[in-house]
Formats: sequence, C-alpha cells, structure tokens
Amino acid sequence: MYLSFGTAGRRGVAIALVAVLLLSTATGVAAAQSVQGPSGTIVVEEGETVSSVNALAGSIVVRGTVTGDISGVAGTIHVAEDGRVEGSISGAAGDVRIDGAVGGDVNIGAGYVRVDGRIDGDARIGAETIVLGPNADISGEFRYDAVKFTQDPAATVAGGVVEDSNLRDSVGVFTLPNWVAWGYSLLANLLLGAILLALFPAFSARLAGRVSDEPAKAGGIGLLTLVGGPILLALIAITIIGIPLAVLGAIAFGLGTWVGVVYGQYAVGAWVLRRAGRDDRWIALVVGLVGFAILGAVPVLGGLFVFGALLLGLGALASGLRDSFKTQRRSGPRDRQTTFDESFADSHAGSSTERTTEGQ
Repeated sequence: MYLSFGTAGRRGVAIALVAVLLLSTATGVAAAQSVQGPSGTIVVEEGETVSSVNALAGSIVVRGTVTGDISGVAGTIHVAEDGRVEGSISGAAGDVRIDGAVGGDVNIGAGYVRVDGRIDGDARIGAETIVLGPNADISGEFRYDAVKFTQDPAATVAGGVVEDSNLRDSVGVFTLPNWVAWGYSLLANLLLGAILLALFPAFSARLAGRVSDEPAKAGGIGLLTLVGGPILLALIAITIIGIPLAVLGAIAFGLGTWVGVVYGQYAVGAWVLRRAGRDDRWIALVVGLVGFAILGAVPVLGGLFVFGALLLGLGALASGLRDSFKTQRRSGPRDRQTTFDESFADSHAGSSTERTTEGQ
C-alpha cells in the first residue's frame, strides 16, 4: 500500500506533528503487545517482542522484534542491525534507516532513507536522498523517486531497481525533509526547558551554577549515572516481580536523560551568557539549546559536544536531586526567582557546609 496525502492530508500531518510535539513528554520503552497513538520515542528493545507499532512519534526505534507492521509519522524510523519487522513498514519520516530485517514491503516518504539491511518484499520510496548500502539485500523490486540516489556495488536487489520520476506525484507521497526532525527536536527541547524553568526556577539556576563551578565532577557523575542506570534496571528486572518496576524505571530513566540533555545545554548557555555579563534564564535557555542544535549538525565533533552536555546535565541533575532530598526539611520555599549569581553562591555555600559537617 502506498502512503498517499492530498493537500488536506498534508495539513493534517503538519497538525499531527504539532500534536506529537506537545504530547512528547517522555522516552518510552515499548512494553505492550502493540503500540498505538502519540508518543515521544518508541523503543522496542533487544530481546523484546511487540505485535505492531502504529503511532505518531518523535522516533521509532526497533532493536527487538515487531511481529506485525509499523506505520505512522515520525521524525526518525530506525530498524537497528539486530532488529526485525516481520510485517511491512509504511509512513512518513524525516530520516529512515533500515539496518536490520523487514519481512514485508517498505512504503516510505521521507527526507533521507538508507537501506543497509534485508527487505523480503518490495520497496516503494520517495525521498530527497536514498542510499543503498553494501549490506542491502532486497528480494523484490526497489522503485524510487529521489533527488539523489546512491547504490553500493555490493547491494543486492533481486527484483531490479526502477527509477519512477512520477512516484511522488502519482501517489502523493508526503516527504518530510531532514529539517523537520531537527526542528521537532529543538522545539521539544525548548518546550521542556521552558516548563522546567517556569516550575523550578531556583533548582534550575542551582544546576547551572553546579555545572559552572564543578564541570569535571558533574560530568563524572553524569557518566556514572548513564552507565549505572541501565545496569541497575537490568538487575531489578532479573526477578519476575521486578519487571514492572524495571519498566517504570526505564521510562523514568529515559525522561531523566532527556531532562539532563536540556539542563546541560541550558547550563552551558547560562555560562556563556554570564561571561557576557547577562543574567537571564530565558535567553540562556535559547542560547544553549539553539547553539547545541546547530553544533549537533556537525559530523562527529558535534555529537561529542552534545554528549558532553548530556553528561554535564545528567550529573548536575543527579547531584541536585540528592542534595534536595538532604536539605528539603531545612530549606524553606523561595518566593522569587534565583539569579545565576545567587545560585553560584548557594553552590559554594552548600559545598562549604558539607565540608564543615564532615569535619565535625
């Protein structure tokens, strides 16, 4: 089946993408027999099996097995190397990567598509850029319409490769360019950041101060949290009674990681703004998130910067939550916004208090 959109359909997809943005409040691990409806990130983990995925999502990632079909609209659809979709894949996305196996057909409208796995059926793809990698093995026909098409000499297409210049026009395939996924991610992060700053102004400012004062410590704690969290969840899941707790923990850990990314980028933005003599949390949020969104587009180096911000934010978040639990009985509520300067002073004062307490 082809994915078809008329003018009204394209408008509907645009509205759906906005709805996904507003409803994307967590990174979810697929745990039910089927996944339906709007979500942030849907992940079918390795060793996990679901019957189908039909959703509006920021990302759909398959590392395990989907026994039925995948259909929907997403920023990214990725079938990982160990992933398997026994049915077909149809939908619209900014970025589609098939490194694993698909038992049925693939009907996709996208900005960028890379096939470097196996497709047992036919493929009908309309995109700006299409790449058939060296491991591509397609049993049926590969019919495409693209501005740029690349096929590795080692790729195998049993049914032949056919360029159909009327494919998108004749079936109305809706193409999501790469900037849609980029814009979706940025807007989702800005929305989350605005919520965090509005609801927790003092806590957010203290986290920015913690990253500025002790970046190495924050990064180290972030790395330990990032590595230790999944290990702890795996240990919890060993027992049957622990499986529900592990699932809830995985959802919480995914949400915490997202919050850590936003806080880390906000903290760096606050540091840069402070060096310029400004004290404005909202400008700091925009500077940090937009800056890292641009950096993230730089191959390799950009990813390292974004990962570094994640470690900083996750470490500061973990430390901040720990300190909040320790001091919640002693600290009264703050009835005004905490400035960056005050948060940095609080950070130093808190460290001094801890050292004095330890000395006693």
